[in-house]
Amino acid sequence: MATKVSNRRSRRWLNDRLLIELVPRLHVEEIKGLFAPPPWGEELPLSAFCRTSAGEWDAFRSIDMDAEARLMQHMKRSSEKHRTQVDQDELVALNAWHRIDRQTREAMKRNFLPDLLEIYEERVRAFIDDASDKDVLVLNFQDPFQRLLLHGVCEFYNVTSTTSSSVRDGKPWKTTTIKKRQGTGVPSKITLVGYLRMKKNGTQ
Repeated sequence: MATKVSNRRSRRWLNDRLLIELVPRLHVEEIKGLFAPPPWGEELPLSAFCRTSAGEWDAFRSIDMDAEARLMQHMKRSSEKHRTQVDQDELVALNAWHRIDRQTREAMKRNFLPDLLEIYEERVRAFIDDASDKDVLVLNFQDPFQRLLLHGVCEFYNVTSTTSSSVRDGKPWKTTTIKKRQGTGVPSKITLVGYLRMKKNGTQ
């Protein structure tokens, strides 16, 4: 008497037959691998890399737990110390940035000219670092916007800057005089250009 086969059982039988026909027969080693997966079964032969660096791997595997804990703690303290130093440098740069008047800050952000600002910064930083008795730096920039940026750089580095007018060869001439303040100290580790780039990238 014939047994009625459901559609689901029929599809399952067909799928099993299809898989059997598609998958090739397994070798003895492949069958053994199915029943003895790592870490059980026979040990696999070491690779050439493991044999070459056996000593280094043994030292890595047998590291003392207390030594490992001390190493991790030391790395954590070093990372925290570095982070604290970075935070301190960013705070110094932030305070220097807020010394610049609002109009100049907006102009610097709106028209970011890193090459020009770096030229100004190099001159001002060299002037601050100069250990000689030279306490005045005189620069001549005739473009009003360039002078505005120069005054902003001077405010960032806490030095005074004043622009005076004169006549040279029958034409108006502008001279900017830069002087150190009583509180002028070591320049910020983060430059003005570096700080502006941090703001543009959203890291400050």
